[in-house]
Amino acid sequence: MPLRPATEADLPGILAIYNDVIATSTAVYSEAPVTLANRQEWFEGRKAQGFPVLVAEDAQGVAGFASFGDFRVWPCYRYSIEHSVHVRADARGKGLGGDMIRALINEGRAMGKHTIIGGIDAGNAASIALHEKLGFTKAAHLSEVGFKFGRWLDLVFMQRGLAS
Repeated sequence: MPLRPATEADLPGILAIYNDVIATSTAVYSEAPVTLANRQEWFEGRKAQGFPVLVAEDAQGVAGFASFGDFRVWPCYRYSIEHSVHVRADARGKGLGGDMIRALINEGRAMGKHTIIGGIDAGNAASIALHEKLGFTKAAHLSEVGFKFGRWLDLVFMQRGLAS
């Protein structure tokens, strides 16, 4: 499925995917759905900073979206980025997540970034396996740093250098 830069017209589809992820999974450590205005602000912020927002589209609309931003805002972290990739529930398991991560790796390289980081719920074995397949390694395991659905959640940081 081809990827392209997102437009403002894609924001309702991005919002639907993001709110479904919030409601049904621990992929996002948030409990409340967000508004279209929130996604517009996020989108404008990404564009203003020169960061990519990519979408994949199928017959049902936006099938997935991916982006990255600063890992941390302090100046000496300027070469490190943290990515976010979300796929619509019915489009998962078809390779789209890997395609989007590979595209972000290329975008990061083109911007002169040095490392890409993913924060992944430790219970998300599929995402961890996908990242490992794409050359990411586990860099940290933070225990019980999130609380959602009545339980404590562990967060794994995975990273991959962009030089190779």
